[in-house]
Amino acid sequence: MVHFFVFWILMSFIIYTPCNILQSCVKAFAISESAEEQIYKVLPGTGLVIGFQYKGQLSRIENEKLKPLNSAGLTGLHDSFHVFKNAAGTGTVLVYFKEAGAAQFFNMPLHELFKESISLENFMLRSELLIVEEKLCESKTNEKRIKIIEQFLITRMQLKEPDNLVLAALSLIHKTRGIIRMQELLKQLNTSQSPLEKRFRRVVGTSPKKFASIVRFKHTIQNYNPQNSLTALGYESGFYDQAHFIKEFKNFTGETPETFFTQQ
Repeated sequence: MVHFFVFWILMSFIIYTPCNILQSCVKAFAISESAEEQIYKVLPGTGLVIGFQYKGQLSRIENEKLKPLNSAGLTGLHDSFHVFKNAAGTGTVLVYFKEAGAAQFFNMPLHELFKESISLENFMLRSELLIVEEKLCESKTNEKRIKIIEQFLITRMQLKEPDNLVLAALSLIHKTRGIIRMQELLKQLNTSQSPLEKRFRRVVGTSPKKFASIVRFKHTIQNYNPQNSLTALGYESGFYDQAHFIKEFKNFTGETPETFFTQQ
């Protein structure tokens, strides 16, 4: 099951499965539309995201300031929540990459995008991007918009050999729900820190340790049981200091565990 930590009030958010050619790299597509202006929060995920706005304007709120996003942009991994504001009548096609999936489309080391959102103009000719944006604006159905983006990705997809060391690291991190010491990870992979860090950061978008912390909090939120105490939840998430758990949880979600789960 695919989990997207998106909170909205008056927003249409429809998820689409990618075509067979893209399924090794793309987790899902989504069409997000909002008839009214609103502010909403998105929690960190484990894969990079492309957004194509085909109508309206989407902005990110940083330090109480509004930062308009590019009409077509790539967002790297991040380890804390983001707050967005959309204008009335905003529509966006979102591409959610699988972990290490974006490396099949971009040649730059993906860790350079950590906490960043940059225009797709940095990766292709503006004239090529304009053609895609015009097609999206002219399309009348979501299905046509998805097909336009699928074709765009297929033409830019590169045939790179997967990095088996990185894939093995990802598997172990998920198997342990992100609760694994880096020395133990290195031992099980029979490697040293420097090569793993370099290769992992390049194709995943952040360090193994930071990625593990994102996985850990995703599991914490997904597996929350209101019948159990928040203290027990902290222990299950690998925190033996409740104050540390609350601090890290608030950095990830913007709220304390008690406040966050009360609102769910």
